[in-house]
Amino acid sequence: MHEPQQHFAEQGGQDTDTDVDVDVDVVVVGAGGAGLAAALAATDGGASAVVLEKEERPGGNTAASTGSVPGAGSRWQSDAGIDDSPERLTTDLLRQSGPHDAEDLVRILAEASAPLVEWLVDSHAVDLRLITDYKHVGHSVPRLHAPPSRKGHALIADLLRAAKAADVEVLTHSPVDRLVVEDGAVRGVVVSGGRSGTYTLRCRAVVLAANGFGADPELIARFAPQASGLEYLGAHGSTGEAVRWLLDLGASMGNEAAFQGYAAVASPHGSITSWTTVEHGGFLVDGNGRRIGDESAGYSGFAAEVARAEGPVHVVFDAGIRDSVAAHEEEFADLLAAGGVKEAADAAALAGILGVDAAELARTLDTVEAAASGTATDPFGRTDWGRGPLTAPYAVVKAVPALFHTQGGVQVDEHARVLGPAGPLSGVYATGGVAAGVSGRSGGSGYSSGNGLLSALGLGMLAGGHAAAHPA
Repeated sequence: MHEPQQHFAEQGGQDTDTDVDVDVDVVVVGAGGAGLAAALAATDGGASAVVLEKEERPGGNTAASTGSVPGAGSRWQSDAGIDDSPERLTTDLLRQSGPHDAEDLVRILAEASAPLVEWLVDSHAVDLRLITDYKHVGHSVPRLHAPPSRKGHALIADLLRAAKAADVEVLTHSPVDRLVVEDGAVRGVVVSGGRSGTYTLRCRAVVLAANGFGADPELIARFAPQASGLEYLGAHGSTGEAVRWLLDLGASMGNEAAFQGYAAVASPHGSITSWTTVEHGGFLVDGNGRRIGDESAGYSGFAAEVARAEGPVHVVFDAGIRDSVAAHEEEFADLLAAGGVKEAADAAALAGILGVDAAELARTLDTVEAAASGTATDPFGRTDWGRGPLTAPYAVVKAVPALFHTQGGVQVDEHARVLGPAGPLSGVYATGGVAAGVSGRSGGSGYSSGNGLLSALGLGMLAGGHAAAHPA
């Protein structure tokens, strides 16, 4: 493709040669996991691609994630003796989400999930490994595949290395100002305000992978008001402009009130308190030392409950869980090393750390122990207590709830083409947070672990492949 700074300086910001209709086959807007996957799929299909990122560095919300991608029926599951299938993943996701506006997309992504993981590993040397020490929220079998560190930054680093090897240009400080639309078809983008000034890139297809609108309070209030009270801790670039462009073109929204929250972001450290601590038997207490509710709702679904609780909120588990999780999850090990996990020798010491009445906390601990040991029914209805009753010494993390990313967006078809009133809009695809997600119609309770990256990378792969095979 033409080097943007030189070509468009020469052309005065316009492509005047009508014989050379495009500067690049596929323009991808957004350099998170979705955009990089789309660019790799496009180049695999023989197209040229450039990725435009408005922020200082690539990554988006993928970089802030654990890098976990569901792959139902992958060969690593087979090697581990895990019986899984796209049908089982579909059933699991719909059980967690309930009915919603993109149920066909659930089946499409479930079918694509194992091929997605195997394509990333085999074709682009992305280091993803099957997680077998937990299933995580919404999954009936272990099927998440993640970097060894379980950090999204590692996934992004691998994708960027693969993009470089595929001769994909990733241009940072390149904010897209608007789409180029001619005769109802998207024919390019205008980049404005970056280091290279203003220029136009003409192309055969645009893949919008600019994430959702979590950082835009106006769009949150308009589409996902349940998230308005949650502190936003996702990528700063998730300001919703791509959603606005597509709405202006007549696209319709789906599942717009859904989002992914996190019930336990360590305070003041800002990293997540691994929900594995809860799945193994931990629980959350409010500022009075009382349980907040049924933690098995999951880290996203439980975020709204935590937001309503009287603070400060703490996650309580034990030293055995702490050490096990730290051995498997680098981010949690970092939190431990930074002093974000406190230890209490007994219940009295735990009450002191929490700043609550010792007798009230003792009642909470007794109730949890009875439920976890099976001698009594949990008053909140929780039935899965992982390793069973906690044992001293205890471990505790001070936590706050947060919004990580929106799960609603524009409706897309099986190729990730944006749908308008009369069918697919010509020349434009949506993936990641720009597209309608598969986490239910509203709130955070429909989110299953890995839903964000399944939609981002899965739709990215489908969009890039289709754009390469069907040039406009």
